[in-house]
Amino acid sequence: MTGPELRDARQTAGWTQQKTAARLGVTQAYLSMMEKGRRSVPPELAARAVSVLKASPTALPLHEAQDASASLPDFQTALGALGYPGFSYLRHSRKRNPAELLFLALSEPDLDSRVVEALPWLAFRFADLDWKWLVSHAKVHDRQNRLGFVVHLAREVAKQQSAAEPGSLLEAVESDLERSRLANEDTLCHDSMTEAERKWLRQRRPASAEYWNLLTDLTVDHLAWAA
Repeated sequence: MTGPELRDARQTAGWTQQKTAARLGVTQAYLSMMEKGRRSVPPELAARAVSVLKASPTALPLHEAQDASASLPDFQTALGALGYPGFSYLRHSRKRNPAELLFLALSEPDLDSRVVEALPWLAFRFADLDWKWLVSHAKVHDRQNRLGFVVHLAREVAKQQSAAEPGSLLEAVESDLERSRLANEDTLCHDSMTEAERKWLRQRRPASAEYWNLLTDLTVDHLAWAA
């Protein structure tokens, strides 16, 4: 979270600096310096601000890949905390940054199918997430094909729902990822599938999955949340 983001979150909540500083446990002078960019926003304070001010979870601190993986989340619980409809009964859990959660999920060799179907929702619902961080980490760990396909599905949903703003953001991200598309065959977080399943998918996967060299039959029609 940057200083201006903290200021915008406070103003959106309709709070004064004095009230916000008191709720965050800092002085008004220190809060003012952070909002003006004269002091950085510490990660712990950013997490507290997101909770107190009901700000977007995209402002939550991001960690390096090894640090994030060290506390691998229960993906259903983490998605529910962010408001995913399929796991809404888990909404009261602690939130994680959507970019970090998406990266961690795409790095998993095997995920529950219900979690996989939720990944395009992360890209669509939080289209303003830190794509620079996410794309960079995906490329370093050779996950750009998985991310590219997920972004493609999210963009298809944006088209169907005439959501112009997320659609344009997602289109730019997909174009960026296309330039680093990998030739190696991969799965969409289902590496344990049998060779028979792989052969079946090679023959029946949608054109978008073939383009991203992924063995999956997932399409927008499978995304219940997008209906």
